[in-house]
Amino acid sequence: MYKNLIIEKPWGHEYLAYENDEVGLWFLNIKKNHKTSMHCHPKKTTGLILLDGIAEVSFLADKKILSAPDKLMIRRGLFHSTKALSDNALIFEIETPKDKHDLVRLNDEYGRSKKSYEGKEFESLKSENDIWLNDPGFGKSEEFKFSGCTLKLENIEDINIINEKKDNDIIVFLHGGMIRELNNKEHYVTSPGDVGFGKIVKKVSNQLDHVIKNTIIMTISKDE
Repeated sequence: MYKNLIIEKPWGHEYLAYENDEVGLWFLNIKKNHKTSMHCHPKKTTGLILLDGIAEVSFLADKKILSAPDKLMIRRGLFHSTKALSDNALIFEIETPKDKHDLVRLNDEYGRSKKSYEGKEFESLKSENDIWLNDPGFGKSEEFKFSGCTLKLENIEDINIINEKKDNDIIVFLHGGMIRELNNKEHYVTSPGDVGFGKIVKKVSNQLDHVIKNTIIMTISKDE
């Protein structure tokens, strides 16, 4: 329902850039010195991927500074707020499962602490410059240039493809995952919505058996 829409926010804007039955991938543009509400998602896991800029992610007890390219996984129920320290912070946010109304705002500089997700009055249509990512066909790949990065979507059947990635690439699992077989049962080690640096994902993949059929990954490489 959000595919062709931009959602205006007091801190900037966001829009849906990709989705399937399991995940929604949103693009956030946060203006300098603006920040999202201190909020949590009780039912979903969130992966933040900083494509460009510098951002401060605050929690109730501490904070973390991200400089692009960087990533952060946020568990269900963890209160967090993201602030742009550079002119803009350009972010991918992947949500599993996809549900924009799974939102609890604890406090907010813009008076939204007791309000739900933005309604139709904050919606406008996307422009031709706003990205939409399509799944590649089985065994195929698609490549996009966006926000100073190269995005490569691949539908893979060979786990060794992951070993070809660079250590500082960011790998996002959009569908399927890597498998370890134990006692004639398959155990998912990575699942849709998981985000990791190439160095770590490769280290794990070297100890696993295979990927499930139609595993789709997105590799994010920062352009020089």
